[in-house]
Amino acid sequence: MQPTILVLNAGSSSVKFQLFAIADRALALEFKGQVDGIGATPRLTAKAADGAVLVDQALDSGTVTDVPGALDGLRSWLVERLGGELPVAFGHRVVHGGPDFAQPVLIDDTIIEALDRLVPLAPLHQPNNLAPIKTLRSRLPDVPQVACFDTAFHRSHGELADRFALPEPLYEEGVRRYGFHGLSYEHIARTLPDVAPDVARGRVVTAHLGNGASLCAMMNGRSVDSTMGFTALDGLPMGTRPGALDAGVVLYLIAHKGMTVDEVSNLLYHDCGLKGLSGLSHDVRALIASDVPAARRALDFFAYRIAKETAALTSVLGGLDALVFTAGIGENAPQVRQDVCQRLAWLGVSLDDDANASGATQISPAGASPAVYVIPTDEERMIALHTLERLDESTAQGR
Repeated sequence: MQPTILVLNAGSSSVKFQLFAIADRALALEFKGQVDGIGATPRLTAKAADGAVLVDQALDSGTVTDVPGALDGLRSWLVERLGGELPVAFGHRVVHGGPDFAQPVLIDDTIIEALDRLVPLAPLHQPNNLAPIKTLRSRLPDVPQVACFDTAFHRSHGELADRFALPEPLYEEGVRRYGFHGLSYEHIARTLPDVAPDVARGRVVTAHLGNGASLCAMMNGRSVDSTMGFTALDGLPMGTRPGALDAGVVLYLIAHKGMTVDEVSNLLYHDCGLKGLSGLSHDVRALIASDVPAARRALDFFAYRIAKETAALTSVLGGLDALVFTAGIGENAPQVRQDVCQRLAWLGVSLDDDANASGATQISPAGASPAVYVIPTDEERMIALHTLERLDESTAQGR
């Protein structure tokens, strides 16, 4: 059997995974799935690369109460599936790499300690990302693990893009703009030369639109600026997060509404964004299908802010050669793409309506400038590639 790499992306109630086979230093997706409902009604599902269902079964709710329990359930099925063989390495998505981690790294105890210190910068994401790393480190210490950071791609930012107008000591201790969704943007940067070589090294704004949403300004395939900042709350409105918010609102909620820090955090992470605006749902599909006026308002606000921030990033780049839509909404919601592009018509952005409706790769008319593309993201493949690269480096260095 070919050696494999298992990519893990852990949240608070689910662990998503993808298994890649290594053949001649290339990667082939074998299957993907998740353990969800952790702590309530846990279930393991997985599909082969061709979509065939491999497993769909309930797990014991008495033992799958947390991420370690979920990994035990996954490991039993995985070992059976792989004929007793374990993956040669595990690759992990870690949301925050702080100011120091600009590249994926092989994990050891020192790295884990450093990543633990970043928990205050991403309190809802970082602990969940680190949980499977710690569990596997204790149970399979000889299997290499690689951490891949959502912030790393943005470490090419200039100082002006990274700073807030705050006193220097705060910047030195790490209060700065980091940017996120970097694995997605890195995938687009690597893919765009094959899709559109004429603009790939030019001035590109990529819109990663999903339940979490952000924009990235890229020049020559490198991140120049991003709408997300210190945390994953900043920038665009999202499924349940507000995006850019006057800091005075937070002060008001604490001082005049009597909310605790935890209550404010819960509000900003779980009850704002499209959910808060619509009073209906965070799901764009539900909002598009709804005839409730607040649903239309939420969608209009979403498109308004995307267009506004695209224009701001265009000024940073000094012009725009291409606009790229990616992630769940960006890839699958023609109406959102249309609404955004109509608001950017003054910038020369235009759509081929048939191409947009069908989800073609290029959805702007031939010869249009800026060009507009829809490119699927693949963060898990990026993680697997980085994991393979770190393994090769480790072997070359004799570790």
